[in-house]
Amino acid sequence: MESAHYFSASPAGPFTRKPLTVELAGATRTLQTSAGIFSPDGIDKGTAVLLAEVPAPSPTGNLLDIGCGWGPIALTLALRAPHAAVYAVDVNERCITLTNENAALLGLGNVTASSPDAVDPDLRFDTIWSNPPIRIGKDELHSLLKLWLPRLAPGGSAWLVVQKNLGSDSLQRWLAAELDRSLTVTRESTAKSFRILRVRKASQ
Repeated sequence: MESAHYFSASPAGPFTRKPLTVELAGATRTLQTSAGIFSPDGIDKGTAVLLAEVPAPSPTGNLLDIGCGWGPIALTLALRAPHAAVYAVDVNERCITLTNENAALLGLGNVTASSPDAVDPDLRFDTIWSNPPIRIGKDELHSLLKLWLPRLAPGGSAWLVVQKNLGSDSLQRWLAAELDRSLTVTRESTAKSFRILRVRKASQ
């Protein structure tokens, strides 16, 4: 599949759902997936590293998954923080539909998947988890991160997983230079050729 397809609002080809069995939040889950999205056959390596390495999300407040795909990060956030409101964003309409449907399959009423512009711009997020779409290109990636990371709530943290050979270290330097002084950027860990970057909003 051409990678460009899953960065389109309306991917080419039919939207045909198929079953997907995966492990999320310590249990086996039966969900739905389809062609025309990122990693349709399971949890990709970067997302798996993120879910294994990051600490628990904020138990309450607003949580965010940037680039949700079929929903592995957003669903994990919702399973681990059932009293929080989980927002999932993607430009791909198929991803939005699948994430909402998969949340319903798991009985999760605290997940809202939508296009980025449908999220209230006044919302602030206590936890952000993302396997950001590096392959959309540097300019678009930078615009995406500058849109969402400043919307961390005071004391909140964003956790990003980025493959080393796809520019994790240069992205860390760019974030440190471009984000305002209320946000600090650190490299938290390295696992299986991926870096985990943390962006933290000052408490005051």
